[in-house]
Amino acid sequence: MKMTRITKAPEERRQEIIDTALKVFYEKGYEKTSISDIAREMHVAQGLCYRYFSSKEELFDTALDQYAQRQVDRISSILDPHKPLTELIRQMPIFLEIEEEDSYAQKLCHESGNTKFHNQLSLKICGKLQPIVEKLLTEAGARGEIHIEDPETAASFCVYGQLGILLDQEVPARERTERIRRFLLDLIKSFA
Repeated sequence: MKMTRITKAPEERRQEIIDTALKVFYEKGYEKTSISDIAREMHVAQGLCYRYFSSKEELFDTALDQYAQRQVDRISSILDPHKPLTELIRQMPIFLEIEEEDSYAQKLCHESGNTKFHNQLSLKICGKLQPIVEKLLTEAGARGEIHIEDPETAASFCVYGQLGILLDQEVPARERTERIRRFLLDLIKSFA
């Protein structure tokens, strides 16, 4: 029986590699997974994976970056840049609501014992959210709602400053979110 070669568009093939890698990383464990394991799961030659990704690390980083972007897209879709900052903060979703997705990326990053991946994800999300928050602060300043000389630094502080609280698993998720909300509302008042 002759096997026929399946040709796919480069972006489709690249995404297939990412999706398969996440599945294998989750099922087998990141450390125990190799590019050849991913290729075997896809029933393709290992070289095909290397055509798109130079290493397992690059593949994982790309997959994590995609997942972070989906989270940020969900957050951004809720934020109305024309609303006052205080209203945006009050309506701010909690990450548990944003992360409601049943994917291998979600399972891999949020399963107990995978703190390293969760922390990497958190930093990627912060990096993607920072310019969005900076823009919101800049626009609020232009409306005269707040007075901040350095919106870039303020945005970094607001976004990255939450990590200590968000990553504290000793505090219930809703309480962590409420603490952050109260702090941000107090901070915004001080800039008024």
